Amino acid sequence: MRRRSDDEMMASLDNSSPFLLLTTRFSRFTVIAWPDNTELVSIAFDLRPDDDVTLFPQYAIGLHAWFLDCVRRSDSDLSAYLHDGQSEKPFTVSLLHGETPVVGRQLQLRVDRTYRWTISLLSPQVVRWAKTWLETPPNAIDLRQAKLQVRSIELPNAPTTYRELYESAESATLKLSFLSPTSFRHRHHHFPLPVPTNLFHSYLRRWNDFSGIPFDPEPFLDWVDSHVVLRQHRIESHKVAAGKRGSVTGFTGSIELSVSLAARRQNPDYARLFAALGTFAPYCGTGHKTTFGLGQTELGWFAESVEIPSEQTRIAERIEDLTERFLSLQKRTGGDRARKVCETRATILARREFGESLQSIADDLEMPYDTVKSYVKLARRTLRQLPN
Repeated sequence: MRRRSDDEMMASLDNSSPFLLLTTRFSRFTVIAWPDNTELVSIAFDLRPDDDVTLFPQYAIGLHAWFLDCVRRSDSDLSAYLHDGQSEKPFTVSLLHGETPVVGRQLQLRVDRTYRWTISLLSPQVVRWAKTWLETPPNAIDLRQAKLQVRSIELPNAPTTYRELYESAESATLKLSFLSPTSFRHRHHHFPLPVPTNLFHSYLRRWNDFSGIPFDPEPFLDWVDSHVVLRQHRIESHKVAAGKRGSVTGFTGSIELSVSLAARRQNPDYARLFAALGTFAPYCGTGHKTTFGLGQTELGWFAESVEIPSEQTRIAERIEDLTERFLSLQKRTGGDRARKVCETRATILARREFGESLQSIADDLEMPYDTVKSYVKLARRTLRQLPN
């Protein structure tokens, strides 16, 4: 995607664009709010570090934590809801868009480069909070390793409601591009393919949780399986560390989906829902771990390949290798609990091997420092019991 220049951003503001929130060219931030009935909004921050800095490959944990801390400091009830109150999270966060070369085992951010980070909000409650929050918008995002100054804030996707998405949806063809590794859960494993039923099951879960316009999943997904055709794709797979523990194999790239005229005439409600969910995808993301930067989705076909920094792949491969080694010593390996324990130990040890401090790991995982220290010792002792 082409980034707009500073002059283009200024021209947008001069023309009183309703979707430009603020710019640091002014002595103070100028805030332009969205309508009170808004239910869906994406907020893009253009960021620049004070100096050349490095970030740990799993920096998305820090972005996730920074956003939740902003909520916690201003609305304790909403904070509790975001942590514990629902099956689907009403927000997503992206990775940083911009060049991040590898320096040592870290990712470098340059002082002369601008990086874009996006939050999408999926429920009226969170959107109302954000409207108040941005009345005095943040000057910087502090990731512990790096402080990123906020240069401007925009709304990349128009603020809208679920009803507006549904009633305006008409397209029989969808082109979707996946800008960060995207994967689905399948029998305790990751499934890195854009199968239509998986895509629309992912979107419909969030839609049913937040829209107030629910649809019965089973008949709709049967209709998708019968009538939605994957016309073309250009995808590739990547392995990355994801969330607070473990690794994920996901896909990036672009696909084109379509529905026949006969299928649309036979069930116009499902055809409209197909189009609405496609338009919903850039807000809600695709697949799992979308609150940690995975599954970022945009409308359209993107010609450029997605580049994943090599260190993000290397640490993911190390986590996967360690997890399988630790699982091999477990008496019971069939359940979720054993895998989660092994993934946690593997993640802690891999991050330590890649140079992360024990305190930083403990903070990210919200675990006591002494527990993390004990996990590292235990993990190293376990490895000595295994053949090389």
